[in-house]
Amino acid sequence: MCLLIIATFLVQNSLFSSVLGLKIIPNITVILVSAFGFMRDEKEGLLIGFICGLLYDIFFMDFWGLYAMIFMYIGFLNGLFSRIFYPEDIKLPMGLICLSDITYGLVVYIVRFLVRGRFDISFYFTRIILPEMLFTIMLSIIIYPILLFINQKLEGRELRSVQKFV
Repeated sequence: MCLLIIATFLVQNSLFSSVLGLKIIPNITVILVSAFGFMRDEKEGLLIGFICGLLYDIFFMDFWGLYAMIFMYIGFLNGLFSRIFYPEDIKLPMGLICLSDITYGLVVYIVRFLVRGRFDISFYFTRIILPEMLFTIMLSIIIYPILLFINQKLEGRELRSVQKFV
């Protein structure tokens, strides 16, 4: 899981921003945190979100704890939907990833811009939040099945290790 978190962080912050030179990049971390939140449960979603956010806080040192808090809540809230999650149904994951990305964008806007007196939310929403959300949703159609496969393999491995001790 740690390797997946680090790989996600590296791909998002090096490949998309540096190599491809994109100004609006998809938020792969939101995809990861949301997906494992509703695939597992709220505790694991919270933990994965906290670790992802802490990684952001350490590397970007902008507002300590901001990203840890945002991703932690995203993982926890998505984990609340784990009871109604069915792996073959893609509508719930896409909807939750969409809502999570919009929530992420709005919280970042409030903390980083609104507090500093920049009140042009329509500009920020149409130029940053909405394009990022659309890009994230398009990419999640590709990434989500991969994460689902990884989760099934991890759950199988965990089940085998538990059976060894029983």
